[in-house]
Amino acid sequence: MRVIALLMAAGSGTRFGAASPKQYLPLLGRPVLRHAAEALLADGLVEAILPVVPAGQEAQVGAMLDGLPCLPPVAGGDSRQQSVQAGLRALAAAAPDAVLVHDAARPILPAGTVTALVEALKTHPGAIPAQPVTDTLKAGSGGVIDRTVPRAGLFRAQTPQAFRFAALLQAHRDATSEATDDASLLEAAGLPVALLPGSESNIKVTYPEDLVRAEAALLPRLLPAMGTGFDVHRLVEGRPLVLCGITVPHPLGLDGHSDADVGLHALCDAIYGALAEGDIGRHFPPSEAEWKDADSARFLRHATGRVAARGGIITHADVTLICERPKIGPHADAMRVRLSELMGIPLTRVSVKATTTERLGFTGRGEGIAAQAAATLLLPA
Repeated sequence: MRVIALLMAAGSGTRFGAASPKQYLPLLGRPVLRHAAEALLADGLVEAILPVVPAGQEAQVGAMLDGLPCLPPVAGGDSRQQSVQAGLRALAAAAPDAVLVHDAARPILPAGTVTALVEALKTHPGAIPAQPVTDTLKAGSGGVIDRTVPRAGLFRAQTPQAFRFAALLQAHRDATSEATDDASLLEAAGLPVALLPGSESNIKVTYPEDLVRAEAALLPRLLPAMGTGFDVHRLVEGRPLVLCGITVPHPLGLDGHSDADVGLHALCDAIYGALAEGDIGRHFPPSEAEWKDADSARFLRHATGRVAARGGIITHADVTLICERPKIGPHADAMRVRLSELMGIPLTRVSVKATTTERLGFTGRGEGIAAQAAATLLLPA
């Protein structure tokens, strides 16, 4: 059975109250919608994902989902139903056997969810995960209770919702009014929709506290990893002195193939070490002309990107610069800010400090500058 999933990301998420739509917000270092896409793919049954996004944001969402088996994003409509219809029209030529419709704001799916839904389509034209209502329900108006609503037989619908493609396409074509979910369209057409067990972990991010709950649910799946790095370069005339991404006034600069930023180089090695992916020379060989006088910020962005690609986060970074001169203290705060920007982590998780060697050795004689760094990550088990 060929299965393609619609990832519904066209909503504005106004109830969340953030400057950008909730599905774009970072969750453990990656956008919520990327978590949702990866969750759809985890069972190995979904052939491709078609993101349905706000008009004009196709490229932005495409970049967030880079590396995943995604079809080109399509623009949604003014309502969810219109957005699903746009996705279905885009899939009409491919005509998959089944289609999943999933909220981009649901980043967590229990293992086996997609498998169970697809299996249910063998006997039903539609299937959804749902949780029985356990709280007492009240109907009210004007701030007071009108009546208690019996909860027997009531369920909270979740996504992904699964359908035979032809059945859902026809249900949308026949729809005469707006529906809040796709299963209701099959209900209106008289087609049976299977109810499968949902999960409390299938959190829909609607309010800020939901994002906190999602993070708490995902954190136990990550294990700590730590790496260290060390770098050293000679001081020479005729080059700027760049340390931790900041140009520091000094009569001498560091000699190297790139800008020779020992602080960034040591930090990159610490991150690559925590990932067990070698060192900076493996990724950016000094023998290649492309990296001649290169801004080492590019190297740190790459190292940080490798963490994100592995589904991890950087929890802390600590850099120690070792030199007699120049004095690092006046520049340490600017260096922390720069590293925070490059790694995309809060300033409170970045440390830059300095020490001397009490005038001993090459750093004590002012012949060069050394740096050592440590990086702590959380990575999927």
